[in-house]
Amino acid sequence: MRSDALDRALSALADRTRRGVVDLLRRGPRRAGELAAELDVSAPALSRHLRILRESRLVEEADEPGDGRVSVYRLRRETFAALRGWVDEVEALWDDQLAAFAAHVDRTRQKGRS
Repeated sequence: MRSDALDRALSALADRTRRGVVDLLRRGPRRAGELAAELDVSAPALSRHLRILRESRLVEEADEPGDGRVSVYRLRRETFAALRGWVDEVEALWDDQLAAFAAHVDRTRQKGRS
């Protein structure tokens, strides 16, 4: 994931309401009105949050099947997979650092016993 895309995604997720949208969309696609009602936010406020989530490529908007006048929102799995990949890389760095520290402690203990 490119740095600017990562920055946009993490910035979008820094907001509690947008994380709430993501949590609701994890359960399945929803209309904007449903999201606003479940999160107890006004339609204009939710519209701004959805715009930020779309621009960060965390969610996408699609026509509801059978009714092209109504939009539904769903998560973009590929963006979350890229975020997961980044988190995995950071976690691997810490795992390597902790393993190196543990090896150092073991060597130090063995030298102290000699």
